[in-house]
Amino acid sequence: MRSRTAVLLGLLLAVLCVPLAPARPAAAHAVLVATSPVRDAVVGAAPREVLVTFTERVSPVSGRVRVLGPDGRQVHTGEPVVEGATMRIPVRVPERPLGTYLVSYRVVSADGHPVAGSFTYSAGAPSATPPQPRADADDAPRDALVPVAKYLGYLGLVVTVGPVLLAATIWPRRRSRRGAAVMAYTGLGLLVVATAGTWVGQAGELVGAPVGALTGADLRAVGAGAVGVALAARLALLGVAAALLPAVLAGRAGRRRRAALAGVGLAALVTWPLAGHPMAAPLPPVSVAVGVVHLAGVTVWLGGLLALVVFLLRGTHERVLARILPIWSRWATVAVCWLVVSGVAQAATELGRPAALLDTRYGLLVCAKAALLGGVLAVAGWQRRLVARGVAAARPRLVSRAAGVELAATAVVLALTAALVQTPPGRAAGAEAARAVRDGVAQTLTTELYTLQFDVYPVRVGAPNSLHAYVYTPQAQALSVAEWTVTLALPSAGIEPITVPVDTPEPHHGSAEVTFPVAGEWTVRFTVRTSEIDQATVTATVPVR
Repeated sequence: MRSRTAVLLGLLLAVLCVPLAPARPAAAHAVLVATSPVRDAVVGAAPREVLVTFTERVSPVSGRVRVLGPDGRQVHTGEPVVEGATMRIPVRVPERPLGTYLVSYRVVSADGHPVAGSFTYSAGAPSATPPQPRADADDAPRDALVPVAKYLGYLGLVVTVGPVLLAATIWPRRRSRRGAAVMAYTGLGLLVVATAGTWVGQAGELVGAPVGALTGADLRAVGAGAVGVALAARLALLGVAAALLPAVLAGRAGRRRRAALAGVGLAALVTWPLAGHPMAAPLPPVSVAVGVVHLAGVTVWLGGLLALVVFLLRGTHERVLARILPIWSRWATVAVCWLVVSGVAQAATELGRPAALLDTRYGLLVCAKAALLGGVLAVAGWQRRLVARGVAAARPRLVSRAAGVELAATAVVLALTAALVQTPPGRAAGAEAARAVRDGVAQTLTTELYTLQFDVYPVRVGAPNSLHAYVYTPQAQALSVAEWTVTLALPSAGIEPITVPVDTPEPHHGSAEVTFPVAGEWTVRFTVRTSEIDQATVTATVPVR
């Protein structure tokens, strides 16, 4: 009856998580969506600032946001300032301002993943030999460290949770607990090592340096971010758990101590999604909760199975096994139910669109994990039938072999999971695709009064498209606009100019949401009034396919 209730609750969770799939792509890893000056644009004069806009709020890495002038020297004049999802970089005009400028950046996205990139723009005309980004040292060691640490963390959870769970509940009185205690403390040590490794790897990714070149300041920089706070909290909770474990493993703990250990364990599980993709999901609190359920399901199932195989299946009397195995079978059923339901909810959230299941690396990893897990669940289902028929206790070796197959296969599942948390979700790939389309619809228009730069994305028929325009003086200084008038027209189809409402997030910045009802070569006209008498109009053509 309890198993049925758990299944029904799991199905209810799945229904509630359906709205988590976003209506349009959104990146868990921050993705560049707009720049000013526009990427590869040629402007009349060197601007006084560079704007870089992402899909979400970012935190610039100190010393890793640079603007190089045509002569290869730095022209940024201070630390970048973040306003919402836009990063503003103040720059100076060099002695020889004409030529190509390089903007390179390293920022941390909302889910704690570092994102790096670069782009160029030119003043007057492009340089014959544009400046090149500074090559960083080989980053292979730190790239390997983070996924290895993630895997050790998952393994540590399994090795710790299993013995503790069985020791606190169904451990036979006459069986020695020494081995279970050794396994639990080994798992706890793995968790500490994995957390420390994740911290060091995060520092390497943050500053873009190999592990051997990291400084104390680099390591301390991790603590200033959300990921560092989650990792520090995890270490503190592991310390509290270590103090509670001895009595629980020895079977001397009362109900309060066991409840306290369960609460500490649950709080520790929360730190995993807090340091990962769920923090940048459409609904972070719900995604974090789903992530905790998923992690709890897999650790209870695999950890309990591991402890059962190693310590209890062999050497335990058949009558004792006949009492233990049905209880464990019910627990495993509940854990697997929550594992599957929360896994489906996570996949729907992180993929964002059905096609991402097959056309992104994240989706292919999800497919591989699901296929392997399906085989494991088939073996687990067969074991449950043995328990239901009451023959499992009499054939412990057969049950042990089947469990060994489950554990071997799930070791690969854990490796795939470690790779998944380091892979940009399918939603991020969708944003990258939108950016690729958008790069071809960005232009710089000039008049004697001002220089206007605009871009439209994602340029799709019948869908909302974002338009951003920025106005500068001929000397490349931001120019406040008194009035914007923007119209869209498609003369070839007989569509007369349509006036578009314009918002002004900044004095020199106009933004609007536009819709192209049909495909064609659309004419976009900007009439910009900068004072009571100064006004000029520029026109551009936007191909909509």
